[in-house]
Amino acid sequence: MEASKIRLTVPEGIDPSRVLGAGDGVLRTLEGLVRAHVVARGDSIAVGGDPDEVELVARFFEHAFREAAAGRTLSADDVSRCLAVLRDGEHEATSLRDDVLLSYRGRAIRPKTLGQKRYVDAIRTHTITFGLGPAGTGKTYLAMALAVAALKRHEVGRLILTRPVVEAGENLGFLPGTLEEKIDPYMRPLYDALFDMMDRERTDELMERGVIEIAPLAYMRGRTLSDAFV
Repeated sequence: MEASKIRLTVPEGIDPSRVLGAGDGVLRTLEGLVRAHVVARGDSIAVGGDPDEVELVARFFEHAFREAAAGRTLSADDVSRCLAVLRDGEHEATSLRDDVLLSYRGRAIRPKTLGQKRYVDAIRTHTITFGLGPAGTGKTYLAMALAVAALKRHEVGRLILTRPVVEAGENLGFLPGTLEEKIDPYMRPLYDALFDMMDRERTDELMERGVIEIAPLAYMRGRTLSDAFV
């Protein structure tokens, strides 16, 4: 296939270092992820190589120019995520900046990968969503963020957080305390995510009022779940 070459110019008023990253870090990361050669000189960026990859790089820099104009500088992680979205063609690169929730500490929670973006969109548009993936990929955390966001927007009246109590050789019946105290260790991942997004005192108050309920999956049979995010 014949190689393609293009030359891009950083728009006037934009600092090229915002586009290329500190020490040209964005540029080096980009070259390692595409089948194209990228050379930057001043405000000029030359791209050559596979035509499809050259077009991909051009679209990437269009996104980088917009981000730089808004005062944002892409990181190395942003480069790989942006390229994954652009290759897929299903979403705009800016879609990964769509906030799911602004936590009580003022930190924005949003999808960081294309898979997480699809997961979030599926939860938003479907009544029931099944998410499969290894531990640590954000399944519980992002679902919790969507639940808390829905509660804050008054789209639902209560949250029901449930997960199976999976024993690893021990028996719940021999653990001391009430049912809540017995299942507490198994629900800890839900608590961790919840307390990261909501003030602890506010969360305790909502749990006392029954607005937020945590229950083992075995006790969910026959429940009426109207006006709830489960």
